[in-house]
Amino acid sequence: MLTKNLLKKVAKKERVPLVYLEKEIKKGRVVIPLNSKKEIREITAIGKGLKIKINTNIGTSTDETGLKDEIQKLKASIDAGTDTIMDLSVGGDLHKARKKIISASSVPVGTVPLYEIAKEAEKRRGNFDKFNLKDILDVLEQQAKDGVDFFTIHAGILRNTLNILKKEKRTGGVVSRGGAIIARWMHVNKKENPLYEHFDKILGILKKYNITMSLGDALRPGAIADSTDKLQICELTVLAELVKKCFKKNVPVMVEGPGHIRLDQIQANVFLQKKMCFGAPFYVLGPLPTDIACGHDHVVSAIGGALAAWAGADFLCVVTPAEHLRHPSINDIKEGVIASRIAAHSVDVLRFKDEWERDLSLSKYRRKRQWQKIFNLALDKEKSRLYRKSLKTFSTDACTMCGKFCSLKIIDSCL
Repeated sequence: MLTKNLLKKVAKKERVPLVYLEKEIKKGRVVIPLNSKKEIREITAIGKGLKIKINTNIGTSTDETGLKDEIQKLKASIDAGTDTIMDLSVGGDLHKARKKIISASSVPVGTVPLYEIAKEAEKRRGNFDKFNLKDILDVLEQQAKDGVDFFTIHAGILRNTLNILKKEKRTGGVVSRGGAIIARWMHVNKKENPLYEHFDKILGILKKYNITMSLGDALRPGAIADSTDKLQICELTVLAELVKKCFKKNVPVMVEGPGHIRLDQIQANVFLQKKMCFGAPFYVLGPLPTDIACGHDHVVSAIGGALAAWAGADFLCVVTPAEHLRHPSINDIKEGVIASRIAAHSVDVLRFKDEWERDLSLSKYRRKRQWQKIFNLALDKEKSRLYRKSLKTFSTDACTMCGKFCSLKIIDSCL
């Protein structure tokens, strides 16, 4: 639970007054994902006036079910500086994977319960379209008991939204896995989204375990041609309604956002979410301002993420170089985390004195070619050291780009 001592610890870590943190939590503009059933070493606060946080997705796929690699990815993510982890496992024993990930994680862990709900329905009844309300509540309760700190719930996509989807064809279609599952369920069963219809029951479980609600964007654009389209806005309108329900039940809530968004529309998307959703923390999945950077989408995400964070987004989701192409490797995960940290820091450096002083110190050390001190402040210490060690001049204060024509060395003799 969020005790006074815990809040003091978080306020100290965030370098904000305790009274500010308490006020913003009460107003729903800051959340602290922390299941009441467990303790974690690195508590994370997300929201207004705090440093930008990042989340890393790991988990098994239907083709890659080994847990060993996923635990290594977890450790690599934490070492690289992620603030939270999401277990998006869909292959193998999901309960076993979740328990191992939660046990090994020093940071908050989130899930998309719908994945397990669908997989269990397929296992028991031969089809993932055949889950019911009991299945939903049972999985939520079990994952809550396991210690999950935040749930992504795709409650904003409704039957009437599907009618729009049929009439106004999208370039990218529906790219949310959870969104596609629930859309198909509604189509096959000819019923309304059960996550929406029974939202109060879901809130009851989250409140019981102090789990943070993350309202999933089932209809996020999967191509920049679909940026800020009618489907996206229709869902955001529903999510705004659900945010009010979370506030009323005192369940901490954040809202997930796009997706593939044109560069000139990123700021407007953040402003729109903040206005419609009463300042609830905004968790952006990218955003990706171009579709053609296959193999380099971590770079694209960092560009979009920095713009979104500067406009007011609070939480960035890591995108790896493997996005859209394959199950990410350990190195893909690390590259994605570093890219997102660069995006977050590029905004934090303008808002927080300690982040500014870090850049200032590194710049002073760089001028003096004090390499070890530079490495200690670098976002990617390991890569910095490896690059430097690869040079024949590692023992000197020069680099091989300029050598004896180093501008800093030349000017030293003049000052």
